[in-house]
Amino acid sequence: MIPAKSSPKILLIVHQRYSDPGRVGLRLRTHGMDLEIRRPACGDSLPDSMDDYAGAVVFGGPMSANDDHEAFIRDELAWIPRAVESGKPFLGICLGAQLLARTLGATVTPHADEMAEIGYFPICPTAAGRDLFEPGFHVFQWHVEGFGVPDSAELLATGDIFRNQAFRYGRNAYGLQFHPEVTEAMNRRWTIKGAARLSNRGAQSAEEQLAGRARHDNRMSRWLDRFIVHWLDQEQAPVKVASAEQPALVAGD
Repeated sequence: MIPAKSSPKILLIVHQRYSDPGRVGLRLRTHGMDLEIRRPACGDSLPDSMDDYAGAVVFGGPMSANDDHEAFIRDELAWIPRAVESGKPFLGICLGAQLLARTLGATVTPHADEMAEIGYFPICPTAAGRDLFEPGFHVFQWHVEGFGVPDSAELLATGDIFRNQAFRYGRNAYGLQFHPEVTEAMNRRWTIKGAARLSNRGAQSAEEQLAGRARHDNRMSRWLDRFIVHWLDQEQAPVKVASAEQPALVAGD
């Protein structure tokens, strides 16, 4: 008997015991990917290499990318360059994007006016991001810190409250400040479990978020379909990730 061929495997890094990869996980399964979830914040180790994986996604969480007192944050900051250097598709979402930005030499900071970005807000493509985003595209946000854009990366989309919304490093690594993975059930759960955040300046109420979802989520879901196809196609030759002191040398640039 010929052994069954295994499906490509995507590594998913989440940051709470019951975190859900949501629609990102569903879309990856639709494209024939097996998923392996690891939770470094709960004691899981990170792989030594990306040899067994077709790509990696690092999701968000309630902690800060600046929490260097947390061993798992230090571990992820040390591991992300190895994942990116493999040339396999890499995606950071919210906290994951902030960690990616830090590894590339950028800062992660609160808003200067102590604003939060929680709910549905429009983003606008830059010239470099017109192949991925359209003007007036509303996305779901849940964060009080934002990333700077590394010198070695391209800014792809901007927003009104936190300017930097998406960036690309080389071909294979993307950072998104917003949350395309959030399903309606996740949205409702976050507004309940994270209710204290809704009192932050700039945060939308639970009712405003669900109304925004009714208006904007179909478009966001269609965008995610296109983005996942694009992202899975972005594997490149192994590269050396630039540190804060060393400029990037990216194959194919």
